[in-house]
Amino acid sequence: MTPGTYRPGRSALHRAPAGAKLVGLALASAVVLLVSSPAGVGAVVLVVGALYAVAGVGPGAAWDQVRPLRLVVPVLLAVQWFALGPVPAVVLTTRLVALVALAGLVLLTTRTSAVLAAIERGLRPLRRLGVDVDRAALVLSLAVRCVPVVAALAQRVRDACRARGRERDVRAYAVPLVVGALRQADALGDALRARGLDD
Repeated sequence: MTPGTYRPGRSALHRAPAGAKLVGLALASAVVLLVSSPAGVGAVVLVVGALYAVAGVGPGAAWDQVRPLRLVVPVLLAVQWFALGPVPAVVLTTRLVALVALAGLVLLTTRTSAVLAAIERGLRPLRRLGVDVDRAALVLSLAVRCVPVVAALAQRVRDACRARGRERDVRAYAVPLVVGALRQADALGDALRARGLDD
């Protein structure tokens, strides 16, 4: 499953308004960032796990949300371990995983159209300040929709590397991924220009 892909359901999280979930995500993220102890991050992990259980999301879908971090977290952990010590390193990386998992849960339980509509409503007050709300909403929409596209591309490249026995070759993975992402960006740019949205 692609990270952030909506999963239909009838849980309380599914029924909650998209705007309320986004506000809750922002507040929860602020709280998580303030946690600095192993016991605190342990409690955060338990809460996130409980939320996934309430939403009826299985372990496989939960893993899909944080799986893209599996290459980043070890490096970050090692760097922080060397710079700050073992406890701060574990706390920092665990907070990162928890935040990504929370964001993934919001997207798993909320249709993309509802998320974008909520963001657009939240940006409307900025119209008085001269902000082009429609364009801002378009940019956010493209950003949200590009996440699963790039994730799917990364999975295809990974599968191709595995089929060739080169899953440990960083260059064999990185080069096709970057080239594929650039091609996707070019195609998106052409589509926007065709609609007169390139200025």
